[in-house]
Amino acid sequence: MKLRKVLAVSAALVMALTAFTGCGSNSSAPADSASAPAENGTYRIVTDTTFAPFEFTNDKGEFVGIDVDLLDAIAKDQGFEYQLDSIGFDSALTAVDSGQADGFIAGASITEERQLKFDFSDKYYDSTVCAAVKADNAAASLDDIKGSAVAVKTGTMSAKWAESIADEYGLTLTYYDDSAMMYDAVNSGSAVACFEDFPVMAYGVSQNNGMKLLVEEDGPDFATPYGFGVKKGENAELLAMFNAGLKNIQENGTYDEILAKYTSAE
Repeated sequence: MKLRKVLAVSAALVMALTAFTGCGSNSSAPADSASAPAENGTYRIVTDTTFAPFEFTNDKGEFVGIDVDLLDAIAKDQGFEYQLDSIGFDSALTAVDSGQADGFIAGASITEERQLKFDFSDKYYDSTVCAAVKADNAAASLDDIKGSAVAVKTGTMSAKWAESIADEYGLTLTYYDDSAMMYDAVNSGSAVACFEDFPVMAYGVSQNNGMKLLVEEDGPDFATPYGFGVKKGENAELLAMFNAGLKNIQENGTYDEILAKYTSAE
């Protein structure tokens, strides 16, 4: 192995993964770490905590997902070392903006607003947003949850969509730091619905998370691509390596293999 990386996310070592969970070796500091960028040529990359299938902890205690495996494959292809810290979505963007981390990969949509603060890589995934309720809820569309309390995740495009329709549907929004907290709010009855990126919620439903998708004929206007981000005007070399590595793994089939592990039916 040409790179040596030490990964500690929630005190778990990311080991060789199974056919479903992927194969990669990364490194990360404790989940709540707020340290300065790693030294000695090692980039500090920050990510979300619970955003399956892009980043999550599996039943073996390993931190895995599409973003985790993509970063590892790109780093191997380009020959750079990194430390991956799982700190939550909003915290990840804040850490990069404040100079406490070199880059983020957290299912982050490339938007005009974020491009004011960050430079993004080429897109590595196209996503839309959706709403979901408990599986036993009779609601089938947004019209059925008018006047309800709903859960959203701070700083996300799905939250922005909920905010844009809150007045129209009389929604009361409560903000959470991660997806797991949103799901708990819905399943406990604290919220009637939650707003989430479609591939994440679709994966959760397929894993029996107790919810179902609300179907909208027209769908939301918040369809955006995901990208790897760095602070605007900084870490241009890291961004260039990410783009070059992404292109290479897309061409050699590694990219498709990673997506298949987390999005194909078992």
